[in-house]
Amino acid sequence: MGKSWKTAGKVEKAQQKGQIFTKLAREIAVASKAGGPDPNANARLRMAIDAAKKVSCPNDTIERAIKKGAGLLDDGKIIEEITYEGYGPHGVGVIVECQTDNKHRTAPDMRHAFKSHEGNMGEVGSVAWMFDRVGLIEGTKEGKFDPDEEAIEAGANEVYADESGAYEFYTNADDLDAVRDALMKRGWKITKGELSFKAKNITELSDEQRKDVEEFLNYLDDMDDTHRVHATI
Repeated sequence: MGKSWKTAGKVEKAQQKGQIFTKLAREIAVASKAGGPDPNANARLRMAIDAAKKVSCPNDTIERAIKKGAGLLDDGKIIEEITYEGYGPHGVGVIVECQTDNKHRTAPDMRHAFKSHEGNMGEVGSVAWMFDRVGLIEGTKEGKFDPDEEAIEAGANEVYADESGAYEFYTNADDLDAVRDALMKRGWKITKGELSFKAKNITELSDEQRKDVEEFLNYLDDMDDTHRVHATI
């Protein structure tokens, strides 16, 4: 479902390489381009900025990314959002969302990633049928509460707790904004609100097979142009 497969220390490892800053800057630029450079009027941009600040991304990097997305900074590069699909090891369905300034580089890199891990990159729609398009909201709330009641009252379909103490709410794709706003009114601090992919069915794997798959997913996640990875595990 996007992050359950990630290994411990993943964010720290990426941050040490500076890779996380590049990826966060791309998301800020894309969000600024899509909804404007004012974070007060652009929820996606506001959350992208918050995510960047959470890992101490430099302010000038954030400001530059906002200006780039808004068309105020012309460096000759245009960031595109591209989705790739395919089967990973042991028949696991995989969707990779990328943000890239050179799709002619990204496509062959992605194809090599699948092939080198005994997978196969497919055409558009080749594994999308294995996922539902959903809204994903992540947040935290102080005090005592019933998460299922919170989900019902806000209009979410499902809610899950993660290891960090945050909660993930799944919504219909069209209800993302309404549910996010409802949760905020109920005292939730929202740290993520985005369209996502949720596996309809989980691929059954042995422990050894899962290691193969996790190695592949982590390889994909480490690629420079990868934004999000979704898998049927």
